[in-house]
Amino acid sequence: MNTEYYSPITYVVPASDEGMLLKTVLQRRLGVSRKLMSKIKLTDQGITVNGERVYISVPVQKGDLIAIRLEQESSEDILPQAIDFDILYEDEALLVVNKSPGIIVHPTHGHYTETLANGVVYYWQQKGERVRFRPIHRLDQETSGVLAIAKNAYVHQHVSEQMIAGQVMKKYKALVHGHPNPLLGQIEGPIDRDPLEPHRRIVTPDGYEALTFYETLETYSHSSLVGLRLGSGRTHQIRVHMTSMGHPLIGDKMYCHNDRGQWTEDDLKVIDRRDSWIPRQALHAAELGFVHPLSGEPMVFEAPLPIDMQMLKNQLIHE
Repeated sequence: MNTEYYSPITYVVPASDEGMLLKTVLQRRLGVSRKLMSKIKLTDQGITVNGERVYISVPVQKGDLIAIRLEQESSEDILPQAIDFDILYEDEALLVVNKSPGIIVHPTHGHYTETLANGVVYYWQQKGERVRFRPIHRLDQETSGVLAIAKNAYVHQHVSEQMIAGQVMKKYKALVHGHPNPLLGQIEGPIDRDPLEPHRRIVTPDGYEALTFYETLETYSHSSLVGLRLGSGRTHQIRVHMTSMGHPLIGDKMYCHNDRGQWTEDDLKVIDRRDSWIPRQALHAAELGFVHPLSGEPMVFEAPLPIDMQMLKNQLIHE
């Protein structure tokens, strides 16, 4: 059976690397993880030097052309479906989309269709591409905005490592109840599961460290548009942190009404009316930035505020 590969990822050995073991070059210069190296070296064209298959223990010479090739893959367990989605950017390594609110990213137990993955797999199938669906990060079902998808394991590994190292820039916009005080700052509050409701998260001294930077962009009579940047990546982090600050996201049914005892009756009437103006939490992933795994160029992707949040904003302005 003939193995089909994606386009090779190449590296020409400079004089400074002469004599270095191929394995070391793959790890230090191309950033190939041990796990990925173990996988690709088993295929005929997975690792070559000057077009020849070699052992990774051989030393390299100046001018050698090193190439790694990954086998083409597909998501056999995801049903292709014609689902519209907004493409912000695409090349041989990445697909970046502007996810609509209300759509789940990946099939889950009991929800195997009508997800972004179903639509992307169908889209690639129509283009004649064999690609496995690998989201680099996740967005909640009701959160809209920029989402990056890797087209192979090497790209996924590289951007994931940037995320772990805190080198990926994630910026969000949210419409919240009230006016943050101060208008600019950071929220440091450890987050963990709520022992009474495990599907929810809470700020607790025994939780995992979490950091959110915020900036008030606009204020209205009873609410604000806030820009947020993640310093960590905990589940529901923005929603939990803003709620802990006393400024829950508008429309957030899971967190907004958690501590209703802190509000007066008049406050609750205003909050309930405002929450009825949007059917989801008013949270949007506005920007995503990282270094492209193949070109080495820094890239920033942006998605405009979606229509439902624009409409909510207009109502808040005239409230």
